[in-house]
Amino acid sequence: MDVDGRDFLNTPPIKTVRFGGNLVNMLAKYKKGDKGDYELLKHQLTDPDIKDAQIINWLQEFRGCVTQLSKEHEQLVYAVLRLPWLGRSQAVVEEYLSFLSNLVSAQTVYLRTCLKMVVSHFTPARVTIREGDVDISDSDDDDENLPRNFNHCHQALQIILRYVPSTSRFLMPILSDNFPFVQKSPRTLECYVHNLLRVTVYIPALRREILELIISKMLSLDVSAPRAEIEEMEESAEQRSCEASQDDCLFDMDEDGDSGLEATPPECSAMAHPVAERLDSLMGILLAYIKDACFLNGVLELERTKALYRDLLGVFDKLILPTHASYHVQYCVFYLSSLRLGLAEAFLDHLWKLLQSPSQPPILRQAAAGYIGSFLARAKFLPVSTVRACLDLLLPWLHLYIDSQDASSRSFCDITLHGPFYAACQAVFYTLVFRHRAIVEGNMKKGLAYLQSLNLERIVMCQLNPLKVCLPAITNMFAAITRKYQLVFCYTIIERNNRSTLPIIRSSTGGDSVVANTNPLDSFFPFDPYLLKRSGKLIEPLYQVWEEPDCVADMSKRDVRKASMEEEDDFLRGETPQDTVMMGMTPGSFESHLRSPSSVGSPPLDFLRRPF
Repeated sequence: MDVDGRDFLNTPPIKTVRFGGNLVNMLAKYKKGDKGDYELLKHQLTDPDIKDAQIINWLQEFRGCVTQLSKEHEQLVYAVLRLPWLGRSQAVVEEYLSFLSNLVSAQTVYLRTCLKMVVSHFTPARVTIREGDVDISDSDDDDENLPRNFNHCHQALQIILRYVPSTSRFLMPILSDNFPFVQKSPRTLECYVHNLLRVTVYIPALRREILELIISKMLSLDVSAPRAEIEEMEESAEQRSCEASQDDCLFDMDEDGDSGLEATPPECSAMAHPVAERLDSLMGILLAYIKDACFLNGVLELERTKALYRDLLGVFDKLILPTHASYHVQYCVFYLSSLRLGLAEAFLDHLWKLLQSPSQPPILRQAAAGYIGSFLARAKFLPVSTVRACLDLLLPWLHLYIDSQDASSRSFCDITLHGPFYAACQAVFYTLVFRHRAIVEGNMKKGLAYLQSLNLERIVMCQLNPLKVCLPAITNMFAAITRKYQLVFCYTIIERNNRSTLPIIRSSTGGDSVVANTNPLDSFFPFDPYLLKRSGKLIEPLYQVWEEPDCVADMSKRDVRKASMEEEDDFLRGETPQDTVMMGMTPGSFESHLRSPSSVGSPPLDFLRRPF
């Protein structure tokens, strides 16, 4: 027998909220001290087997008396808000959203509670797996309703925003507090970040703050996954994959002739390093967001792109630039700059202003110089004209700095006094190592004339001695290239620097071991090779890989020593800095610098042996 579309005999009766009357009467009885029906209703609202029809019935009654749901009924309202409305029928969702709109418009005291409820659904629901006496919770990644549930959450936020325009002021702290712990599963993190970025679509005023929140969490992941660890785990995983593939090939050969010889191991897109895997997921979402925010129907929207650039640049200055040894997060600016040459030039101009500004802390000026050099070297989308324009800014500034120090008592090699100068020198050397071929190709005569006009010899041979401070890998490569073009001969200075007395400390375990700091600037190159696999597919077409010049491949150590002896006669007789010139560090300050985790054991860039 069917009644209202239900099998009357085989289904239980629908629960009602009639406790001797309607909800209004129940609230009146509660006010008089009769709490029996009130507590029973709270209990029924938490029933895990609650049906759609009952939810709709309750929500309709609560909508009719929202004006009476003052602060004293806080626990009852909490129970209603926690009703399982997501994943239910469309009728339940619509009724719940109607209740939500009535509640926040009549009782703004519950605004934060409503926002917390909505944001709590930005990640997949939790399922409990029990092993023995231990409950292990994990994300419910197999829920087919997730996209629909997330759509309803954003619909709820937009309804709240419509009735309470000041919602954005209360929403941001809630978004920050509910951000999942960075060690959660990649699926949980990517769902939450994706939903945060969706909020910026209809609340653009929060975009910069939301980007700050996301990027700060991503930086925490980035710095906790050192490049060496990622490379080591990827190599180990690849080796295991090859060994497994070889075992499979042996069986295939037995079964199907020589077909196993042609078998290749399937390419795995997941990162072996667990932290790198999480970061890869988040970087993929962030880069996809940048692309979607800048393009409309496949056409770059300039005004939207410029607005996003301004927000991202503010986050860069506040979070990314001061963070030492991040390896991947800064590529969001790299990717955005690649969309239009004007953005790349604006980014370089911003870095240039930071570098030359005396009001900025020296450590930030040095970081800006590192970004300039790495960006000029690695951004394939930069034309040679832009590289030359930047060199035309950097080189005169270096010459003016040398002029200002020539008559000064501080004209000696001292990182604490001249840190930005040395960082700018290293940026120039690094840029020329990567871009010298592009500068001279096409018209060798004009290219060489331009390189000669830079007057690199004066910088290399000045009393500040930048070759002593820059990374050895860069100075050696720069020396080889400038020798090839007969621009400046560096090897004698390099060897004299190597022979000069270096600060040493004794080993903490005893003995006479000598510790020499090969990275006194504590420098790193922010756009070194990108290691994340999936998000790296967007970076790869834009990235300039290292190509070893012929002049380096053909040069042996004997050639270097021979060259240095020849240069002694031509250029350096009586003009090199004296061997007694020392870096301006006391033994105590140098020892404390070596103890810092960012300087001890920092491997220099090895162009000759490391794959690029």
